[in-house]
Amino acid sequence: MTFKALALAATILAAVATPAAAQTKEHVFKVGIGLNDDHPQALAVKHFAEQLAAKSGGKLVARLYASGALGNDVTMTSALRGGTLEMTVPDSSTLMSLIKPFGVLNLPLTFNNEQEADAVLDGPFGQKLLAKLPEKGLVGLGFWENGFRHVTNSRRPITKADDLAGLKLRVIQSPLFLDTFNALGANATPMPFTELYSAMEQAAVDGQENPPATILSSKFYEVQKHLVLSRHMYSAWVLLISKKAWDGLSAQEQKIMQEAAREATLFERKTIRAFGDKALGELRKAGMQVTELPPAEQARMRAKLQPVLAKYGKEFGEETTGELNAELAKVRGTAK
Repeated sequence: MTFKALALAATILAAVATPAAAQTKEHVFKVGIGLNDDHPQALAVKHFAEQLAAKSGGKLVARLYASGALGNDVTMTSALRGGTLEMTVPDSSTLMSLIKPFGVLNLPLTFNNEQEADAVLDGPFGQKLLAKLPEKGLVGLGFWENGFRHVTNSRRPITKADDLAGLKLRVIQSPLFLDTFNALGANATPMPFTELYSAMEQAAVDGQENPPATILSSKFYEVQKHLVLSRHMYSAWVLLISKKAWDGLSAQEQKIMQEAAREATLFERKTIRAFGDKALGELRKAGMQVTELPPAEQARMRAKLQPVLAKYGKEFGEETTGELNAELAKVRGTAK
């Protein structure tokens, strides 16, 4: 067989072996995030990009823009809706201004552990939430884990629920977060994440609340002394693509995106949980004093938050809240 014939045979075999790649056009997706490029969220975006390239023969390209280079969660989500940015991974709480039912995911003290969250978000309840996004110019490719949120501050250790009183704490720009911490006696201050480090450094705020992975990756230990494992909320991210960008893809390209997103979702959860386990040890080494709220103080926190739970359970939709609680009861029943 001649060299030309061999080359032709190889080309035919490659086309047969990777029909998806052969049917795929070239697309470049800018993916903006607010966190640093060494955070598990960024590592998961890079994994998503690798999967996308592998499944598309290099034709579908995802480029990461970290550290708020393209804006914060709110502005980047807005850019997706306007079609000027392709992808981002915001906290689910930033979507509640567009679609109120998303807010139920952040209701305080709702999830007991990560496995419950996985089951609910990957199941019918989570998929029903994602199905509401296209009408707002967004398409959801999956839920990623941010994790259980904890409080840090520069003033004093927190050993009981009442110790939060009087602390000026930065929170996500969301009424639920504001009301939650105001109900606990803190002075809740909404602020974009990209402004947080300098605000703590300059003592404009006393502290903030985030999972350990974010506290470590963002080097908050440099400007914060105390960390309490309050587990007051579970926080999820949503892997989003602009509907305009999505609609520009063929059915085959959309399938590749979904497959890459699913693999990236599993990678992200595994990575952030491993990182979070190590983060507490690293934060202690860095000089942070870590305390844990006893069960009795968790119960006191829950009692203080009853008015908030009642208010937002109604605001986010009593039907949606009921569906979430029913799904949780089912998951907990199965786990026994």
